[in-house]
Amino acid sequence: MSSSLSKDLRKKYEVRAIPVRKGDEVIVTRGQYKGREGKVATVYRKKWVIHIERLVREKANGATVPIPVHPSNVAITALKLTKDRETILARKAAGGKVVAAESA
Repeated sequence: MSSSLSKDLRKKYEVRAIPVRKGDEVIVTRGQYKGREGKVATVYRKKWVIHIERLVREKANGATVPIPVHPSNVAITALKLTKDRETILARKAAGGKVVAAESA
């Protein structure tokens, strides 16, 4: 379940998309909630959706429920970096350079 990176992160890491995880900061780029920002609260892999903090709806009985958003409809604005994610970013960036060099 990958999401695209924001333009500044795309330049910084030279990677277009990366799997989204809890703790990443995202902005909604499509749909009714376009422009809303927040941290990823949960990644619901069974339903292929993510839940974003502060993106909730109030039910008739007063309870609040998180609004599900498909990961393709958000852009990651800040990464929660771990050692594993840094290696993934390095590997993907290196792979993109090799493909570009071969096609040139």
